[in-house]
Amino acid sequence: MAEGICKKLYGHSIFIQSAGVYPNAEIDPFAVEVCEELEIKLKKHRSRSFTEMEAWGDDISSFDLIIALSPASQRHALEYTRCFSLHIEYWKTLDPTDIGDSRTMKLNAYRTTRDQILRNIKGRFDHIVAK
Repeated sequence: MAEGICKKLYGHSIFIQSAGVYPNAEIDPFAVEVCEELEIKLKKHRSRSFTEMEAWGDDISSFDLIIALSPASQRHALEYTRCFSLHIEYWKTLDPTDIGDSRTMKLNAYRTTRDQILRNIKGRFDHIVAK
């Protein structure tokens, strides 16, 4: 979700690459739906691991920042990058996956998470990215 939001806001002004703790996981359909409300296309997005990113030619040591959205992803990033000099930030974000019994309740939880990520991205990058 964060990669799609960043690309929507900043285009190619910054390079962003998302990685997940669980690689090749299909993106949650609720995340796709709430992002499409903001014209952010995630349907074809897949999560990759750091190892996969490196296999595809990304040099993790050249990244400036890793933003973790869960305690598990923060631990994974710290472990994987312990030999690299880069910053890791943890953004406490609601995990909407088990919230709500109805479709409406679930979508509202995903909107809350989407909006948290959107606010964090704007707060972190708006002042440094020329629009």
